[in-house]
Amino acid sequence: MSFRSTAKVAIISLSLWQAASAQSGEATNAPVLGNAAVTWRQSNERVPQMNDHASTPAIGQAGPRQRTRAKAKITVQSSDAQSYDQTAGPALLEVRLSETFTGDIDGQSPAWALQALREDRSASLVSLQRFRGRLGAREGTFVLQGSETVENGRIRATWFVVPGSGTGDLSGLRGEGGFEGDFGKGSEATLDYWFE
Repeated sequence: MSFRSTAKVAIISLSLWQAASAQSGEATNAPVLGNAAVTWRQSNERVPQMNDHASTPAIGQAGPRQRTRAKAKITVQSSDAQSYDQTAGPALLEVRLSETFTGDIDGQSPAWALQALREDRSASLVSLQRFRGRLGAREGTFVLQGSETVENGRIRATWFVVPGSGTGDLSGLRGEGGFEGDFGKGSEATLDYWFE
């Protein structure tokens, strides 16, 4: 077969291949002809690059929300602990507290906790409390869920705003933070919050 005949066969093959690729609508790499490779696509749209996902958020994914940090002093106004199971160690207690918040978080909060109290007086607690008052410039209520540990009379806790619990101007509130202080006496608290 002559060079001219071979070239004609190559052009016909390339044309058939191009038509098949256009019909399927898929991007397909053409065979290498000489030193060049050709990429075919049915439309003129831009072909995404490998690193496009790094700068473009996924569909339905929100960007990072701006957070505000609130600080407050928590003072315990009253507390009561009742045992509900002492059949084995650690003892299980129900603890009810009435607390006052002052600072960026300003208001009242009754708290209810379940406590596992060990013989060395260290403890683990889980808690719920409904805050009523002001957060920043907004007023309303919200529920905090906490996880606390007590060691050597000091309490350390993490907490978060229960989703959907905000009311009034605090509707849509989300947040997380914690507190630390002397158990039953008072604590320094933080809450990093935002609104949905």
